[in-house]
Amino acid sequence: MPNSNFTQTAAFIWSVADLLRGDFKQSQYGRVILPFTLLRRLECVLEESKDAVVAQADKVKAMNLPEEAQEKMVLRATNGLSFFNTSPMNLGKMGQSDIKDNLENYIQCFSTDAREIFEHFKFDEFVGLLDDANLLFKVVKKFATTDLSPSKVSNHEMGLVFEELIRRFAESSNETAGEHFTPRDIVRLTTSLVFMEDDEALTQDGIIRTIYDPTAGTGGFLSSGMEYVHELNPKAVMRAFGQELNPESYAICKADMLIKGQDVSRIKLGNTLSNDQLPADQFDYMLSNPPFGVDWKKIEAEIKDEHTLKGFDGRFGAGLPRVSDGSLLFLMHLISKMRDTHNVDGSVNDGGRIGIILNGSPLFTGGAGSGESEIRRYILEADLLEGIIALPTDMFYNTGIATYVWVLSNKKADERKGKVQLIDGSNLCGKMRKSLGSKRNLMSEDGIKLITRTFGNFEVVDARELDKPAEQKSNRGRQSSTSKTAAPKTFASKIFNSTDFGYRRLTIERPLRLSAQITDAAIESLRFAPKPLNAPMERLYNEFGTAWNEDNYGYLAEVETEVRALIKAEFSELKEKQIKDLLDSKLWLFQRSLMDKAQQLQAAVAAMSAGKEMAGGRDVVSNDFNQFDITMKGAFKATGIKFDAKEKKQFFDVVTFKNPDAEPVVKKGIKEAAQPLYGSFAYSGNVKEWQGKVVEFQQDGDLRDNENVPLDSNITTTELIETYVKREVLPHVGDAWINADKRDEKDGEIGIVGYEIPFNRHFYVYQPPRALEAIDEDLALVSDEIMSLLQEVRS
Repeated sequence: MPNSNFTQTAAFIWSVADLLRGDFKQSQYGRVILPFTLLRRLECVLEESKDAVVAQADKVKAMNLPEEAQEKMVLRATNGLSFFNTSPMNLGKMGQSDIKDNLENYIQCFSTDAREIFEHFKFDEFVGLLDDANLLFKVVKKFATTDLSPSKVSNHEMGLVFEELIRRFAESSNETAGEHFTPRDIVRLTTSLVFMEDDEALTQDGIIRTIYDPTAGTGGFLSSGMEYVHELNPKAVMRAFGQELNPESYAICKADMLIKGQDVSRIKLGNTLSNDQLPADQFDYMLSNPPFGVDWKKIEAEIKDEHTLKGFDGRFGAGLPRVSDGSLLFLMHLISKMRDTHNVDGSVNDGGRIGIILNGSPLFTGGAGSGESEIRRYILEADLLEGIIALPTDMFYNTGIATYVWVLSNKKADERKGKVQLIDGSNLCGKMRKSLGSKRNLMSEDGIKLITRTFGNFEVVDARELDKPAEQKSNRGRQSSTSKTAAPKTFASKIFNSTDFGYRRLTIERPLRLSAQITDAAIESLRFAPKPLNAPMERLYNEFGTAWNEDNYGYLAEVETEVRALIKAEFSELKEKQIKDLLDSKLWLFQRSLMDKAQQLQAAVAAMSAGKEMAGGRDVVSNDFNQFDITMKGAFKATGIKFDAKEKKQFFDVVTFKNPDAEPVVKKGIKEAAQPLYGSFAYSGNVKEWQGKVVEFQQDGDLRDNENVPLDSNITTTELIETYVKREVLPHVGDAWINADKRDEKDGEIGIVGYEIPFNRHFYVYQPPRALEAIDEDLALVSDEIMSLLQEVRS
């Protein structure tokens, strides 16, 4: 059927909308037209064997067999069809009286698979609405006179008609279209990229291929895949499989497959991730447009169980992405479904190919060691990724964000092995005359061919400016006298090694450097607990504590109402438990006891320092915490004071402070040889205890940093990281070292391996800023205009 013919047929069928207008919403037209189209097509297909089927059904009914057995017996009379209807009625015989009951009974006489489709369409509900609006007879009559018989419209042609109706339905309800319908241009591009490698095989006689979509929607990808193969080889056999979560989309997809002569038992209803209903199947081709950024919290338990219990024997062994975005779960599901490259008997298979549409998040979200990074690592190290194509924005009905087509295969051509091709097709689009939801751009057939040809030739294309008209600028508001140079609209393709996207994340440590000084102000601050209670305690002490004595210190019960009012007014962020702590005298007494002990230690340090200059005295700042610590140990011994861990931390927190010029704090001595690059140093300070020894320093968490070192398979990991640190880190921070405890779980080497694909960075085109003179000129013009307007106001 020529393109114009199937379009005209679809337009004729869609003209039923003229009857519905006023009584139904525009977004409901498809819910009436699609099931009626399916019903009429099935009726026409069954016409030839109808008498034999009705007669067979009467015989089988008398046998009193189970429903499944009855269906098998009746199917024998259908001349090879996979469905039937045992009613002697058809749409032309319904009559006007009792038409609702007659139509409902007619639907119930279909075989299970066909009847289920009408149930998911909620056909009986819309039949009732049509009857209430006195439109049912008119609609039935319209379809009864529409010839959709196989002699007039083949399965392939009928598929095109039904697809056109689905497209019209999706566009008429564009606010939700993206949930179940992928735009035709994107479908065509993705299908071409996935099937192009098998063009030779698809032109051979008797070829059989399977196609699968785990997020089937209305079946657009399945239909496009079959259409692509049909164009190359009309005799090829395509077997379609799919699963869909939304019942209405499932019904449309199943109807489309039934119209195309497919076995609709291969189309499943349910959540693909938590309930894979084709668990043992593998496929030649897989196409999918999973929902963008949808969380998987509802099925979190099932997914985590499969990951933990099955590992790589299940679908999610590589890792799990964050719960807020399940896109990569669908990708891993598809990878698990790729047909093996070898059969059990050792014979060679063609393997499987995947085309999946994802947003930008799976390219780079998650650092080294995260679930997303580990999934990318698995894909790239297993050499499954052939290429990624950046699409224009505003290509989908329900989102305008940047999107990408990933193409994967487990049987790469020799020239693609170990390589990944990135293609920037983000400018290959034109504006639509009328937007459909968020879809404002359309990719032309020429754009699809350019991407497909570039991908198929596996060629590098330097940024090439496209011949596109300049974008129309708004004529509202002030326009710059010197217009900004627009970024050129380019097309480019680059080829990378798989390892180019990998890196090893090193943890770089620096020593803790502390100065110490015991001051009166520091000691006095111990009267109050650390944050977040210190400020409220100080405020309450100033308000109520001046009258406290030894017997009632910290007792606030008598003024609890006033305390709570003050806290609510000035410290509303405090929780009830913290308020109760403030009202409890135990907290106040604990802090006062700590302050008293600190004052005794201060006096002891002052006495030890008398007559000689000793670090850490009352007025002396010590820039060597190691020496100060020795002094404090002497003070503790002299006073007999003991601190628990909580008291010790509070005390040292108030008498010490970080100082980049102070000596590094020694953590411990070690017996190994010094390795400064890995944190063991020959001690060079003044503390006799450590002189001549190799030590490790305390790490300063605030100065801890991470460095991503690009992978290089030509050298060892040790050489890689040491060379990098000496070149990029030590010239800037000479006291830094590599934390050798942070190792990759898989290879056990220092640094955690991560993978990301910074697509935009590789295709960034530098745009020089405007000249300062031009900016000054614009500012001057704006200033002049403002002054002119002010002058008008004054006058």
